[in-house]
Amino acid sequence: MEINFNQEELNQINNIKSKYPNNESAIMPILWFAQKKFGYISDEVIIYLAGLINVSASKIEGVVSFYTMFHRQPVGKYHIQVCTNVSCMLRGGVKLYDYISDKYNIKNMETTKDGLFSLEEVECMGACGGAPMIAINEDYYENIDTEKLNNLLDILK
Repeated sequence: MEINFNQEELNQINNIKSKYPNNESAIMPILWFAQKKFGYISDEVIIYLAGLINVSASKIEGVVSFYTMFHRQPVGKYHIQVCTNVSCMLRGGVKLYDYISDKYNIKNMETTKDGLFSLEEVECMGACGGAPMIAINEDYYENIDTEKLNNLLDILK
């Protein structure tokens, strides 16, 4: 995969940078933009971005490694995150994780052979009152049980 932005994308990067007092402050939205284009944040993407925005690769790596929203490896078309922290665990989050794992025969940070689904066990997603919760890509679902989960997954196929 070629790691490069076209001129329109470079213009969008410059627009992002213009909204922040310095390039370091723009790392997160630029990483998000890059992840949408490349699918995940590889070492090559980090090096490319570091040169592009004149920030050290280690600063970018620090952001990528801290936030679970950034993927360091390819994920499925539908990336399913299941919260298994205390509230979600007590209300069935672990059972949901195990159900998905068994249904698709994948474990944490694995992707189905067809590339359609990937699974990630995550810590608190900030919806304790609606536990258990999952995220599929950028959509969040609260008060999930296996029936609701199956309905969601069937729609995605």
